Amino acid sequence: QLQLVESGGGLVHPGGSLRLSCLASGFTLDQYDIGWFRQAPGKEREGVSCIESTGSSNHADSVKGRFTIDRDNAKNTVYLQMNSLKPEDTGVYYCAAVRGVRMRATITPCRASFEYDYWGQGTQVTVSS
Repeated sequence: QLQLVESGGGLVHPGGSLRLSCLASGFTLDQYDIGWFRQAPGKEREGVSCIESTGSSNHADSVKGRFTIDRDNAKNTVYLQMNSLKPEDTGVYYCAAVRGVRMRATITPCRASFEYDYWGQGTQVTVSS
């Protein structure tokens, strides 16, 4: 059974940091493109960061310079390091996966959400003083 499990969310003050993990089971993560998305209450889900099976990564403009994404293939895990957190970063964060060889349907730096096949259950991130 293919599964993604996020962890690492929590409550943090503005300016703080969190590291989210996306652990894959049932498949080898290094063959997949991974995306991180978030959804705030009353808002649409938005892409945050992504890393391709090649190792290439991209970030939304709103998090560039603050978030980094990397993968540990030995642990079958992708990490999202979030620094200098702001209240507007609050939301449920999801990771998603699609095989890297799948043809792109969009030309944006990261795949659109509809391109991903597998999703985790999400982890809550709250940035508040």
